[in-house]
Amino acid sequence: MKLRPLLHQIQRVLAVARRGLVRHASGIAVAIGLALLSPQQTTAQGPDRITIFAAASLGKALGEITEEFERATGIKADLSLAGSSLLARQLQYGAPADVFISANSAWMDWAEEKELIVPQSRVDLLSNRLVLIAPVDAVETLDLSDKAGLLAVLSDGPLAMALIDAVPAGIYGKAALQTLDLWDDFSAHVAQTDNVQSALTLVAQGAAPLGIVYETDAKASAQVQILDHLPRESHPPIIYPAAATTTGQQQASLAFLSFLQGEIAQAIFVGQGFDVLTE
Repeated sequence: MKLRPLLHQIQRVLAVARRGLVRHASGIAVAIGLALLSPQQTTAQGPDRITIFAAASLGKALGEITEEFERATGIKADLSLAGSSLLARQLQYGAPADVFISANSAWMDWAEEKELIVPQSRVDLLSNRLVLIAPVDAVETLDLSDKAGLLAVLSDGPLAMALIDAVPAGIYGKAALQTLDLWDDFSAHVAQTDNVQSALTLVAQGAAPLGIVYETDAKASAQVQILDHLPRESHPPIIYPAAATTTGQQQASLAFLSFLQGEIAQAIFVGQGFDVLTE
């Protein structure tokens, strides 16, 4: 390991902390400790550029955060957005990435079992909510308690959901509908998409009269309206964990993870409707 580049990266982590962007001294210690213990890794990016694999529902927030991160550290972070299951599989097949942010714990657990992430770097960042949506110009005033009314609407088109056995939003949505005793009636009407953003697009474009998506995505779209919230207790907790990958650039990755837990990033997350889990 070359000492000069390593010291340069550690200085950047400390600089971020001094600016009040990192709240936890323990996070800084982990970042520096792993930097000292880990060999310098090589990815497709250079030392001042990293790649972030992130759940599609985080796209808007991370777009702003990566810009702030580059201003603070000089390190550019490129985003690759998709469903968590697809991103995890891409990591398994050797796709170059430095940080993985999943929309549920199960896919992060899977990545850890496959030794694709650094366990010590893992942190639960955020939570979200699921909502039932319709096109903004829809005249129906329905909620989840009106099974007959919802089925009448679905006679004219599908219920848009992310993949129910692979993508977190779809997994959570199916679990909620099962808990609410709606799945048996609704399952034949479900149109599955590769990610939650695509499900929202189907509704926004009028190709589906109803959809189940994250609240943050629904609120960010002027083309859909929220009809109802799925109860939090109807599905497993929605957790967004993040971790450095085992093949990425450890120092820059850990600096980015620390930045995600700082005041600037958390203000952006909260502003877009996420619940922050790190304080």
